[in-house]
Amino acid sequence: MEFSKMEALLEKYFEGETSIAEENELKEYFSSSNVAEHLEQYRPLFGYFGEAKKEKLTNNVMLISKKRKVAWLSLAASVVVMLGIGTYTYFNANTVKENKELGTYDNPEEALAATQKALAMLSNHVNVGIESVQYIQMYEVTKNKAFVE
Repeated sequence: MEFSKMEALLEKYFEGETSIAEENELKEYFSSSNVAEHLEQYRPLFGYFGEAKKEKLTNNVMLISKKRKVAWLSLAASVVVMLGIGTYTYFNANTVKENKELGTYDNPEEALAATQKALAMLSNHVNVGIESVQYIQMYEVTKNKAFVE
C-alpha cells in the first residue's frame, strides 16, 4: 500500500503538482532504509537535498561593488559615442558640400529637362504602386466571394 502511494506521489512530483508537505514526505521516504527496489533509482534525487544542507562555503568571495562597474560602463559608453560622432562628421563633411550645388540650373531648358526626367521617374513609381493596390482590391473581392457565399 505504501509503495503505491509513493509511486503516485512520484508521478505527481514529476508532473509538478505536489505540495510542500508531499515533497517532504517523499524526502523522508527516500532517506529511510525501507525503499522499494524499483524505486531505488530515485534515492539520489531526493538524497541530494539532505547532503546539500550539510555543505558549507569555505572560500571568501571578493565582491566588486556595482558603483565601479557602472562608472567604467558609463565611461566606455561615452567614449564609444564620441568616437562614433567624430567618425560620422569626418567621413560626411565632404558630402554636405557637394550636395549644396544640386538643383540649380542656369539654363531654363536644362532645368525643364531635369524636371521632366524626375517627374517621369516619379510617375513610374506611382504607377507600380497603383498596380499593387489593384491586385489587393482584386484579392479582397475574391476573398469576399469565397468566404461570404
